[in-house]
Amino acid sequence: ERNGKPRTYLGMAWRRLRRNKLAMIGLGIMILMIIIALCAGLISEYITGKALSDQSLRTNYMGIGEGGYILGSDDLGRDTLTRLVYGARVSLGVAGLSVVVALTVGTVVGTFAGYYGKWVDSVLMRFVDIMLSIPTLFLLLLVATLWRMGPWKLALVIAAVAWVTLSRLVRGEVMSVKSRDYVDAARVVGVGNTRILFRHILPNVAPVIIVWASLVAPGLILTEATLSFLGLGVQPPTPSWGNMLTSA
Repeated sequence: ERNGKPRTYLGMAWRRLRRNKLAMIGLGIMILMIIIALCAGLISEYITGKALSDQSLRTNYMGIGEGGYILGSDDLGRDTLTRLVYGARVSLGVAGLSVVVALTVGTVVGTFAGYYGKWVDSVLMRFVDIMLSIPTLFLLLLVATLWRMGPWKLALVIAAVAWVTLSRLVRGEVMSVKSRDYVDAARVVGVGNTRILFRHILPNVAPVIIVWASLVAPGLILTEATLSFLGLGVQPPTPSWGNMLTSA
């Protein structure tokens, strides 16, 4: 307890995070990027004064600060800053949705494989082995060339190949946790599998899941940018950081 109040796991984690200056700086930058993405409409209206679709061939390739363009203009005379903040919505949204879907699928597969074991573990892990044997980028390129994808479909496709590493991590942690004394004690008093999973196992696996999500999110942003840069991801005129680099 602290000051008469019981300590919670999230409370202790937050106190440890606040002591790490670099972590707090990183958290601040991430929050700032999200706020900028959410306020893209306000930035377009009150700061740049230009809409996402405004274009003029007479003012194309303007430099920084020229002609009222804060960050210059592109080949069609569109404001770079406006497209940059709107592109943040797409790139961060694709990465965020990919992380959520991959986290959900990977956690479910890894938990079932690690907790139930036997044939369930064998079937699920052999499927994971198959997924791991396929080069991720080449698989994404193949899918992207066969189907034209919008931002949300692209996020689901990226998530479909991103969950496999998490499932192995979760499986290993679940196998370790389920053999501990407090889990055995819960079984002895008649606690069901569902309560054991949600009350005793998943809270102890959560740190691994959180670390994985924080490490993989930047990689998924780069994956979306790579596909869009190659013309196989988000297609113009919808801006994303990847397709903006194509004509940079």
